[in-house]
Amino acid sequence: MRKPRARDLGLPFPGTPGPLNAITDVAGVTVGFTTLTDPALKMRTGVTAIRPRTDAGVPVPVWAGHYALNGNGEMTGTHWIDDAGYMIGPVCITNTHGVGAVHHGVTQWMIEHYVDFFSKDHGWAMPVVAETYDGILNDINALHVTSDHAVAALWAAKGGPVAEGSVGGGNGMIAYQFKAGTGTASRVFEIGGQGYTMGCLVQANHGRRPDFQVLGKPIGQLMPEGVFDRGLPQKEMGSIIVVLITDAPLSGLSLKQVAKRAALGIGRGGTPGGNSSGDIFLALSTANPGPMPQRAGAVLTKTEINGEAIDPLYLAAVQAVEEAVINAIVAGEDVASVKPTGQTVPGIDTARLAALF
Repeated sequence: MRKPRARDLGLPFPGTPGPLNAITDVAGVTVGFTTLTDPALKMRTGVTAIRPRTDAGVPVPVWAGHYALNGNGEMTGTHWIDDAGYMIGPVCITNTHGVGAVHHGVTQWMIEHYVDFFSKDHGWAMPVVAETYDGILNDINALHVTSDHAVAALWAAKGGPVAEGSVGGGNGMIAYQFKAGTGTASRVFEIGGQGYTMGCLVQANHGRRPDFQVLGKPIGQLMPEGVFDRGLPQKEMGSIIVVLITDAPLSGLSLKQVAKRAALGIGRGGTPGGNSSGDIFLALSTANPGPMPQRAGAVLTKTEINGEAIDPLYLAAVQAVEEAVINAIVAGEDVASVKPTGQTVPGIDTARLAALF
């Protein structure tokens, strides 16, 4: 049975969510998971796959921008996003030592899925693969994640409700010293009389309990019990990956500004973006679909929202990120640690959290 999400607990998040309150509220976006759990092998990890488009044969570019609040982490493909303002194919998230295997798997999937592009053109794959560290709950050095797991997650991608907590790449993740992982949320908003959707998915593995806030309440100080700390550094060690996708028409420059707003969203939860944390954000727009630049004319015509009118979109991004992080945490359940052994990373007491509101 699905655990209640943050809104189900009565937490009064601002803004209006889409029908699913998920990244899949953006038309055409699909999400898939490969979840790997075997206590005998000290295995608790996986792969999350996000497909911004349901394209095939020849990829349709997605306009893109990225931002790193703190760079102690990895998100591949971002140098080209910074220069070109677009990307092709899916986005995958896994653990720190799984990036290479997942990159190989996504490349394999892209060659097979965009068969015309790679067989008839000089096609190249530059997948976006991001990571956070799950070495407390998973034997990360055993390299459990393989390229086949990435391929499986991509083929499993579908629309509809999105699982949260210990699924996919979020399986071994911790936030504010509660069990966390994958979280999602969305917002609908209007600019110039036109309605749009902003979807968000996070892999939350960041924050210290004393800093934790929910809608301005110092939850970490009100719920300090159960913090696992024996043998662990008393500083922020984890990371968070944020993927924002909208159907609003935006340039690569505007999308970089959208990605920056993810920092405000996670900041509402209390994290300062610690030095040992990799806080890396990607923003995508599915609007203005068109051919690969190699197949397009010398002049491109696109529409985009005027920067002077973009503030409702920025607010939607901040609100969606804030709620997605809390959704990842409320989905968590108690899990035994593997390094160090003998501890339990607790799931948050949702009844007690609800009572505080």
